[in-house]
Amino acid sequence: MFSLILPAYNEANRLEKCVKEAKKRLDNIGESYEIIIAEDGSTDGTDRVAARIVKKDKKIKHLHHDKKLGRGKAVTLAAKAARGDRVGFMDVDMATKIDFLDDLVKYSRKYDVVTGSRYVPGAELDRPPLREFASKAYNLMIRILLGVELYDSQCGFKAFSKKFIDKEMSKIKENSWAWDAAVLIHAIKSGYSFKEFPVVWKEKREAAHSASMSRLMRDVKLHGKVVLKMFLKWRLKLPIQI
Repeated sequence: MFSLILPAYNEANRLEKCVKEAKKRLDNIGESYEIIIAEDGSTDGTDRVAARIVKKDKKIKHLHHDKKLGRGKAVTLAAKAARGDRVGFMDVDMATKIDFLDDLVKYSRKYDVVTGSRYVPGAELDRPPLREFASKAYNLMIRILLGVELYDSQCGFKAFSKKFIDKEMSKIKENSWAWDAAVLIHAIKSGYSFKEFPVVWKEKREAAHSASMSRLMRDVKLHGKVVLKMFLKWRLKLPIQI
């Protein structure tokens, strides 16, 4: 069984469409599945939308948190509650073209950790140049400092084996958006089988609109701090997870 997590914080306007599109793709793949809406303390009525969706379909679950836990914690708790032997997640904005859910499921059968990538050969990207430059620079820093072949840590399109989830995922304490990088670096450094595959990705209008210099600098500070922590732990031969 494949379990698909949809992390949802204030996604009332697009959650239902995302669930519908994800179900369509998973139905076409032809194996058993479940969808878990990991609704993380939303304040815009996302919880009510999720509750309505769940009533219509037994394959869909809704995990609600009264307070915002952060992306990492919300995904980790949903992954531990999942029934599938492989567990994936995708961002509700569907910036990654939904067709690539087929590849995510396919590769999850062969690898412990899988991620879509906007920066490997074959990928297509539509993103403001400043954000693209910062993202590529961040991933270059990861490769240089930590010596891992990882070209896109932040694409919200990933899957994990249940073995990795049970043994490793709770070791990652970072719960911000930097969780994506932390969990991938930990997996690679711990010797789990890993696959990065190309996707088609288009930044959504509201995300592109928020790509201000001040927002960019906050992101650089947050993600840079996480990578430097992991680098120092690695050099000191300490457990690398944060």
